[in-house]
Amino acid sequence: MENILKVEKVEKYYGNRSSLTKAINDISFDVQKGEFVAIMGASGSGKTTLLNVISTIDNVTSGNIYVGRTDVTKLKGNDLNRFRREELGFIFQDFNLLDTLTAYENIALALSIQNINPKEIDKRVKNVALKLDILDILNKYPHEMSGGQKQRVACARAIITNPKLILADEPTGALDSKSSRMLLERFEYLNKELDTTILMVTHDAFSASYAGRVIFIKDGRLFKEIYKGNDTRKVFFNKIIDIVTLLGGDLNDAL
Repeated sequence: MENILKVEKVEKYYGNRSSLTKAINDISFDVQKGEFVAIMGASGSGKTTLLNVISTIDNVTSGNIYVGRTDVTKLKGNDLNRFRREELGFIFQDFNLLDTLTAYENIALALSIQNINPKEIDKRVKNVALKLDILDILNKYPHEMSGGQKQRVACARAIITNPKLILADEPTGALDSKSSRMLLERFEYLNKELDTTILMVTHDAFSASYAGRVIFIKDGRLFKEIYKGNDTRKVFFNKIIDIVTLLGGDLNDAL
């Protein structure tokens, strides 16, 4: 199997010697091509900081992060911008769509920046829209869409460049239960049918149960990880809840 992501002895500190906070404390793990991995942890556990350093939004204090064969901790300037644009796909809780662009234009923007031929852009946008069931809203603006539709457009935008890794930060956080389920089913489809590699940070056990593996973070350290294997999603959900209880977090935060 091919390693898409390798996190190697990563640490992230904030503050100074008199007041030092270890947001990430010596974390190492791999994500292989075609995996769907969820990261869970209580508020303040370091899961968001971990996603931020993987996504190159923040810098590590020490350690290395490889996406494919590229050590992203060494990238700077234009090389870093190009890497983000071509190798990573981002899905945020608040969608981050441009209000003045239609769904089609929001999805196509990343390809336009790369100077892809307009006919190829049109073909790829319509192909990904079909897979995410948003063909009928391509000409709508964000204010004309539901939350679930916006998030599926954001998902299309993330995968349109065929990135090595999709990074999702609480993607269902702003959605109702029906829209959340529809989005997670699309994630499952992308992962299983298109072999898309997904790393998702979530506080929600229901969302995490769609993943094939869940990594739990506590106090900046890797606490435990579990695999779905041949379990049903319901059985896996219950296993996730058991670990959340062990973490000592508020169970209501996980449901």
